[in-house]
Amino acid sequence: MSGLAGLNKSPAGLVVGLVQLQLPVVETPVQLAAQTQRIVDMVGKARRSYPGLDLVVFPEYALHGLSMSTADELMVTLDGPEVAAFKAACIAHRIWGCFSIMEKNPGGNPYNTGLIFDDQGTLRLYYRKLHPWVPVEPWEPGNMGIPVIDGPKGVKLALIICHDGMFPEMARECAYRGAELMIRTAGYTAPIRHAWQITNQANAFQNLMVTASVCLCGSDGTFDSMGEAMVCDFDGTVMVQGGGRPDEIVCAEVRPDLIREARVHWGVENNIYQLYHRGYVAVKGGAQDCPYTFMQDMVAGTFSLPWSAEVVHTDGRSCGFAPPTRPYAGPQTNLLDTPAQSTLFAVPQPSAPKEAA
Repeated sequence: MSGLAGLNKSPAGLVVGLVQLQLPVVETPVQLAAQTQRIVDMVGKARRSYPGLDLVVFPEYALHGLSMSTADELMVTLDGPEVAAFKAACIAHRIWGCFSIMEKNPGGNPYNTGLIFDDQGTLRLYYRKLHPWVPVEPWEPGNMGIPVIDGPKGVKLALIICHDGMFPEMARECAYRGAELMIRTAGYTAPIRHAWQITNQANAFQNLMVTASVCLCGSDGTFDSMGEAMVCDFDGTVMVQGGGRPDEIVCAEVRPDLIREARVHWGVENNIYQLYHRGYVAVKGGAQDCPYTFMQDMVAGTFSLPWSAEVVHTDGRSCGFAPPTRPYAGPQTNLLDTPAQSTLFAVPQPSAPKEAA
């Protein structure tokens, strides 16, 4: 039940809009500035089209396109004009917004970063993609974990990016940390369509969590992105789904109250609870061990597949990237969790026209 894309908004519902943004070509700073303005304009379109919209979501690579360029002049900082423009658009149109940037990293390759601003322009979520799409993507692996925030209407909200969603552990971590709605932004192209659909549904059902996912759309003359925006309910059913029309905004109403009810009252298929309470009909409280060797081995630093020695692609050479020489530096505290966050993310606001809701 999507509330007719939010046109019939319930008191307990929030409306999310997924922008199947036209795949851009961004090869110069001038094109980067133009694409920034285009995204800002689309925030205004979303507000005009759907007055009840609470959160507008742009795909991965919405700002940079699919060139995979790491050119320094195209990379973005949190205090730069692109992020300032996104923040100002959320304030001007009184809407939460989810955006994608390739973030400059003085210590190595850029990060593939997702940002969510609230309707007052406060940066509420800051996430660096944990699983770049290797061997194609050159981005530094994310190092700040998966934040879960209080989103619009109080929904517990998480963001993952593209290839992240192919790992069931990612969605499980979002739900384990309380997420009721998991956003997945992507730049995927048509060959991934089937895997995209089944993982969006499985991530929802296995965690009693709504998933809202969107790709870029259309062609840049080289690549064809697929759009395919989807909102999947907590039972895995598809509430609403877009196609391949660039710039279409696919909307649905999400009901956090029903998610919370299911997590408390479901017996059969309450899978995320039952993961740690195996067989509670037979033994008091269920078995509360960890029978999964891969989990134990990851923690111990000894993870190894039976076929690891035979894996062909273990760096980016097949896609034209030189083998790396730096080891992973380890996790970093999410800067939004530090007391200095209000100063660190005091992004200047460019002027932007207000529009009626």
